[in-house]
Amino acid sequence: MNHTLEIDGIQLQFNGRKILSGIYLKCETGKITGLLGRNGQGKSCLMNIAYGTLQCEKSVRFDHISIVESFSRPDLLSYLPQFNFIPGSLSLRRVFQDFGLEFTSIEERFPEFEGRKRMLVRDLSGGERRLIEVYVILRSASQFAMLDEPFTHLNPLQIEKVKALLKEEKANKGLLITDHMYRHVTDVCDSFYILSSGYTYPAKGIADIETFGYAKL
Repeated sequence: MNHTLEIDGIQLQFNGRKILSGIYLKCETGKITGLLGRNGQGKSCLMNIAYGTLQCEKSVRFDHISIVESFSRPDLLSYLPQFNFIPGSLSLRRVFQDFGLEFTSIEERFPEFEGRKRMLVRDLSGGERRLIEVYVILRSASQFAMLDEPFTHLNPLQIEKVKALLKEEKANKGLLITDHMYRHVTDVCDSFYILSSGYTYPAKGIADIETFGYAKL
């Protein structure tokens, strides 16, 4: 059975400046949806609104049922923010236990973590820490996952492995991703939206990246 996540009805202003107002975004299980936009357009705000950690007028619906605080429903939605969200004091073993995952699963896919389950998160490099966070969010038992800048700090080989994991995990959930390295987003997504001047525009093709002023191709 396919499931849907829909976001619209958003009215977000800061200091009298309208940030988001013409939003409609739909994600479906079994698909990767991309969200592209220049810095300052409100991509992270949109994800935080959907997650329920930024309050404003909105409508967030899972299979047409409104959920106000999505963060209280990890079975429905998991979220990778831009910043590091896993406490540095935790061991990798504890992190994987908390997410209900076997540590051997990441050792097999990313050999650089072999034998390091007792290591503390704060002792990882920036790229390794980001990779752990991306991995546990992608593998979490939720219907949908949102990922904000999942490729940040990763090396080229890790990026390609994460892209492969995204394609694999879309069989289990719906994915919404945004990243300033837009070519990686368009490589993996089934469809994407462009966020510009407070509105989302469903892209009809890669040429719309230039049409809506996001980037020069």
